[in-house]
Amino acid sequence: MHVFSAADAIAPAITRTNRFLFHPFRLGTFLKLSLVAVITEGMSGNLKSSHSSPTTHGVAPGTMPPLNFPGGWLGLALLVIAITIPIAIAIFYLITRLRFAYFHCLVYQVKQIAPGWRLYREQAMRFFLLSIGVGFGFLAVVVLCALPFVSGFIKFFRDMHQGGHFDLGGFLALFLPLLLLLVVLGLLGWATDVILRDMMMPHMALENATVGEAWGSVSARIGAEPGAFFLYGFLRLVLPIVAFIAIAILLAIPVLVIAVGMGAAVAGLTALVVNAAGFAKVLLLTIEAVIILLGIGISLFVGLFVGGPVATAIRSYALVFYGSRYQLLGDLLYPPAPPQVAPGTVGAPSGS
Repeated sequence: MHVFSAADAIAPAITRTNRFLFHPFRLGTFLKLSLVAVITEGMSGNLKSSHSSPTTHGVAPGTMPPLNFPGGWLGLALLVIAITIPIAIAIFYLITRLRFAYFHCLVYQVKQIAPGWRLYREQAMRFFLLSIGVGFGFLAVVVLCALPFVSGFIKFFRDMHQGGHFDLGGFLALFLPLLLLLVVLGLLGWATDVILRDMMMPHMALENATVGEAWGSVSARIGAEPGAFFLYGFLRLVLPIVAFIAIAILLAIPVLVIAVGMGAAVAGLTALVVNAAGFAKVLLLTIEAVIILLGIGISLFVGLFVGGPVATAIRSYALVFYGSRYQLLGDLLYPPAPPQVAPGTVGAPSGS
């Protein structure tokens, strides 16, 4: 297979996406594949925690607000966490299985999800455990990097309470380095995800490779062409953004017209419902509900119609670029032509 540069891989990826989703075009199949593509490319398994900030009412100047957390609320919070984390992990596992299934679809150009879902059970579990381990490891790194800033902000707000004024320069001195750190960590996390899903995952799927074997193969290829992989990473980040901006510009006017029309219809019906009674009120409420559901349906359809091809093109782009450097994957994407047999040899076609 020809080795594609990061830029050269764009056109073949678009061609494969077009052939996979639209030739032949069947609406039901398209929506199914688009939904899987959006789920596998657009959702992540990151676990986010929330917190409530304590109020400062009744706190004496110069003192930190007390962290009062009633036992009942603490128990409820722990219960919510205990329920949410297993559910989130289970959903992430299902998404991982779907990623392998969609990988199978794109590599072999088949439109059934079930074969890939069954075929890569073991590999998906290994990749799932790897992703969980990397995710929690990365979370630990983020926490360790953020701790100095947390203590700095605590001291800053304590001094602000004591002095009675907001020190903008001191705040920026803390906030700007923190912002830079978050950007760097975000890019590092994104690059890690790209390496896992775009490069290590094909080895684990096609060779049943262990984590160490997959990483050894990927690191060797990156080390041989660092410039090519750096450009790929840049385009892998930029191209989806450019695609969604272009699509948003194209769809802005029709989406706006539909949204304004439906919004006006709902507003008008709401005004009529206020003065209606009996059967007329029920009828108006039913029509309003139908319009709202229709709007939700149109929104979902547009989201899948836009997001499905873009997400599929992203995955196809990854396959084409890395497949041109990984022969087993490349031969599946573009099967080599059968060897030519010289005339007159055994097995050669006879002339007319």
